[in-house]
Amino acid sequence: MKVLVTGANGLLGQHLIERLINEQYAVIAIGRGPARLPFPETAYKYYDVDISVELSVHNVFSIESPEVVIHAAAMTQVDDCELNQELCERINVQGTSHVIINAEQYSRKLIYISTDFVFDGEKGDYAEEDDMGPVNWYGFTKMQAESIVETCDMPWAIVRTCLVYGNVLTGTRTNIINWVKENLSAGKPIKVVSDQVRTPTYVMDLVNGIMLILLQNGEGTFHIAGKDVLTPYDMAMKSAAFFKLDPALMTKVDASTFSQPGRRPLKTGFNISKAKTELGYTPVSFDEALVLMNEERVGK
Repeated sequence: MKVLVTGANGLLGQHLIERLINEQYAVIAIGRGPARLPFPETAYKYYDVDISVELSVHNVFSIESPEVVIHAAAMTQVDDCELNQELCERINVQGTSHVIINAEQYSRKLIYISTDFVFDGEKGDYAEEDDMGPVNWYGFTKMQAESIVETCDMPWAIVRTCLVYGNVLTGTRTNIINWVKENLSAGKPIKVVSDQVRTPTYVMDLVNGIMLILLQNGEGTFHIAGKDVLTPYDMAMKSAAFFKLDPALMTKVDASTFSQPGRRPLKTGFNISKAKTELGYTPVSFDEALVLMNEERVGK
């Protein structure tokens, strides 16, 4: 089976492509700029594509005719989205429309990756059918893109996820765990938000959830996230304890401490009962993920 993955150079894209290659799928990878994938060039085909340009997207689809499309590409930095709303809309909304137009013509299934930021953060523990109400431009564009997916003329699945973390295979992008480790190891004090509630998602759990949808031909919207309800401060404390670093260097603060253009929803996090029941999705705990991430680093 031939699978096309957009957002190939990102954290999710890297790990998803690795899994697909290992399971003998024919992989078509789309990203911006040169490929940042640590796999032999013979293992996949890579295209440098700006998804906001429909012709560029069409050229790849017309050549490759992928059976399944996993659309993970997006402008995701909340503050950048708030400050560059037109660019964000071009990538997240128009780009999604371009992918769908071509998927409808050349493909059989679409899996779209979305976010907890489509919700307002007033209640937390969100189920798939809860009303959306984004509080920032990033979330608004993802909500718009979801509505395009839901009306497409082909089988589709939407995967909403929450605060994804894990080791990048290549590149320099960090995550809260490595950020805590690097700063505390150097004796540098850090401030960590304690009033934002999430269900952080280990990237390999997200990959597993997507693969379950692919293998079982799941349709509709699924919440794929971690099973622990944590604040960033909780995550930082657990990380410090795991690496035996001094938690006294961390200061607990609320979100208002930081001046950010994009407002963050305070209490998101997902109810993952549907994914567990319908897909057999079983995420690891945050503590288990810390062990797995450390083993990955040691094994390199």
